[in-house]
Amino acid sequence: MLQFQLLGEVAVVVDGCVVDAGHEKQRCVLAALAVDVDRVVSVDRLTERVWGDDPPLRARGTLVGYLSRLRRVLATVGTPDIVRRSGGYSLKAEPSAVDLHRFRALCAHARSGVDRHRAKFLKQALELWRGDALSGIGGGWALAERGRLHQERLDAECDLTDALLHLGHGEDLVTSLSSRSAVWPMDERVAGHYMLALSRAGRTADALAHYRQVRERLVAELGIDPGPGLRELHQRILATEPSSARPGTGTGKRWVVPRQLPAAPSPFTGRVRELAELDSVLAAATGDEAEPGSPVVFPAIAGAGGIGKTWLALTWAHRNVDRFPDGQLFVDLRGFSPTGRPMTADVVVRSFLEALGVGPDRLPVDLAARTALYRSLIADRRMLIVLDNVATADQAVPLLPGSSSCAVLVTSRNRLPALLTRHGARPVQVDVLTDSEARTLLDAAFEDARANAVVERAVTELIGLCGGFPLALGLIAAHLRTQPGPLDDIVTDLRRLGLDALDSDDPDASLPAVLSWSLRHLTEQQRTAFALLGIAPGPDTDLLAAASLTGLLTRDTRAALRGLVDASLVTQTSDGRFAMHDLVRDYAATTAREHLPEPTRQAALNRVVDFYLHTAHTAERLLHPHRTPIRLDPPVPGVGTQPLPDIPAALAWLDAHHPHLLAAQHTAITHHRHQTVWHLAWALTTYHWRRGNRHDQLIVWQAAVDAAERLPDPTTRTLACRVLGYAHAELGQHEQAVDALRRALVLAERHDDPVQQALTHHALGRAWALREDDRRALEHARLALDLFRVLDQPVQEALALNQVGWLAACLGDHGAAREHCLDALVLFRRHENPDGEAATLDSLGFIDHRTGRHPEAIHHYEQALTLFRTLGNATEAANTLDNLGQPLAALGRHVQARAAWEEALELYLRSGRTADAERVRRRLDAPDGPPDSRPVREP
Repeated sequence: MLQFQLLGEVAVVVDGCVVDAGHEKQRCVLAALAVDVDRVVSVDRLTERVWGDDPPLRARGTLVGYLSRLRRVLATVGTPDIVRRSGGYSLKAEPSAVDLHRFRALCAHARSGVDRHRAKFLKQALELWRGDALSGIGGGWALAERGRLHQERLDAECDLTDALLHLGHGEDLVTSLSSRSAVWPMDERVAGHYMLALSRAGRTADALAHYRQVRERLVAELGIDPGPGLRELHQRILATEPSSARPGTGTGKRWVVPRQLPAAPSPFTGRVRELAELDSVLAAATGDEAEPGSPVVFPAIAGAGGIGKTWLALTWAHRNVDRFPDGQLFVDLRGFSPTGRPMTADVVVRSFLEALGVGPDRLPVDLAARTALYRSLIADRRMLIVLDNVATADQAVPLLPGSSSCAVLVTSRNRLPALLTRHGARPVQVDVLTDSEARTLLDAAFEDARANAVVERAVTELIGLCGGFPLALGLIAAHLRTQPGPLDDIVTDLRRLGLDALDSDDPDASLPAVLSWSLRHLTEQQRTAFALLGIAPGPDTDLLAAASLTGLLTRDTRAALRGLVDASLVTQTSDGRFAMHDLVRDYAATTAREHLPEPTRQAALNRVVDFYLHTAHTAERLLHPHRTPIRLDPPVPGVGTQPLPDIPAALAWLDAHHPHLLAAQHTAITHHRHQTVWHLAWALTTYHWRRGNRHDQLIVWQAAVDAAERLPDPTTRTLACRVLGYAHAELGQHEQAVDALRRALVLAERHDDPVQQALTHHALGRAWALREDDRRALEHARLALDLFRVLDQPVQEALALNQVGWLAACLGDHGAAREHCLDALVLFRRHENPDGEAATLDSLGFIDHRTGRHPEAIHHYEQALTLFRTLGNATEAANTLDNLGQPLAALGRHVQARAAWEEALELYLRSGRTADAERVRRRLDAPDGPPDSRPVREP
């Protein structure tokens, strides 16, 4: 294969070997012809390309000599030739033989497709480059052409980056974009990509710093500001709103494209009618004939447990995934889980928002606000939402989109009449497989089923015994693939064990026979692991948790789980977790109760709960290293460990295992492990605050208070009541908050515990401040401050100083307020606590504004705002922006004040804080009106 290479050193290559094309000038002639392959290049233009404006005296003769030698070179390697045409010469070859033309063709092909298509062809195009274009030849033409080609290369690189960002990439692009921005420091498109990638990687401060560098360079060297696209992107990052808008488009389109579909099921057979029905319903709902703004119409797939609803939904989804370029969301709502804990809509909406790129600090508190934000983000997007195992309409309704651009698939064992009548769902009923479909499924596992009359009769009887029930047939097919044997023996076993219930009205009851038969072919370790997985806390299990559950070494646990996967009793998810079908899990739990001694079950649960507890405790210590630690008992023997090297690892583990930790606490409650109940609540506290899981915080601490009543240590009861009260206060439940906090204070005073007294007074100050009873709040804040000073706890003292200062400012005592806040600021900075420093700077801004020191107020607010943004705390950033607008307006800087309030309004609306949003709207309507009587935040 012959290739002309221009995207690097100029060369002729045949089957991977470089052919000598002569000296520099001769190779320049070759390049001058190859850039215009199969087109005539005039003699004058060739001369200019080789020698520029100062050709030698016998340039034409020399050029003819070069061309003759090149013809001889090409004659030795194949059909390409240099031919004389009227007025010039032409390199006769296919354009695909020149890497430059292949590069341009791939780039043009990429422009006609979706993002995955674009990324594929642009990567292929860029792989053709081997260095600087036209290397090894000099002259003015080569230099100018090299510059043009490098611009084409940059355009392709940027187009590829556009596609990758739109497909959800970000952090993985930072390194390459850093190098690109160094080469093209004033290219605004490159700058926008680099800022997006930094923001996507959580490096918001670096993204903003890069914008400043680009802007300063543009102003200094060109006398211009960045264009509107880059400015808009800068504002979005300032508002902690990562966007996937391609720089310069101004679309505001988010760059997170979720791809949550589990793997396509295999093998899959039949369901032709059902697949066609799904095609029809969803085509009518989302196709060209759908009216804009029309109600969402979606299929609700109904059928018995194990009948194949999820497989049908996933098969259709994967066959039609290209119809949904903006992503796919999937959730198993566990509506029929044997654990009895279906997922709530609140939890699912939260997970969907996180998948769509909403940071935990921007998640609204209540379900209505979260649902509104979720529907806003997916409005007008072409997405697929799969809601699997829905128990009731109430689970599904908050998850339905508000526009017909998105498609929804619902599966349930129930018909969900409320969805059908009120929300336009179209029922798709799934029944057992036909005999021919069942035979196809089994034939794939037993290839010679039709080659022998005896085998044929056995297969026929087997199909009759299974009654077309997919889960039963799938288990049998798995056994045939992994442990082939005489079919007569299998049929005899199944006939004896009985699958008569398959013909009843309750097909769920038909599976124990097949499952019990499947277990007989497992090893003892595999059978025990299967039974224990049925009682493990949480919706699924990972390898380390399973090792603790079984008490086996990790390698032995992996081998046991692999055997269960091979037997189709357990499925392994794309992230390596192990899950069971609800019916299989129910049978596994029954097996555990009937065949494992109670001490064995109890020991297994103790081990896995200790695994979750001790790992969560490690994560908590990483998140909040200055928190007063608690002492855990050593884990029981056989408990494995989960290494968590840093804070990102801790948060990732807690995100993945949050439902397991809640289930572990429930297991501990059931088995009267009171110490573990409150230890788990303690270990989840900082995580819940960071993620805004206020309702979960309340639930785990309500359980912790009940458990603490049965424990001898009074500090445990005091702490539990205090944190429970704080959780009530955060949810606006004032009476419950004060009641719990007073109980905590009585306990702390009764047992002479000054630390708990101080912490409880601080919490009471917060609770009363939220009720705007500042005098009562200040009383508690001062008591907390006095106690912390005696206890010599400087960081806690700083918290109390800021709280006292803030409350004094609310009451008009600005001198005392400033003194306390300045003292707090010194302590926070000395002990490197940026959260407290930012809060105190905000308080000082408020004090300065109320005392007429508006420039100083702006300075303090801007310092606080920078810290809050660096910390990713959009909630407090919104408050500070709200406050910042007032001194700006007081100084007549109304444009800047309005910008701050508009940004605050957007953040308030995003987080569902409607009362704060309404207050800011009033400010925007009357910017010169009277100031508020108190600042927005309550430290």
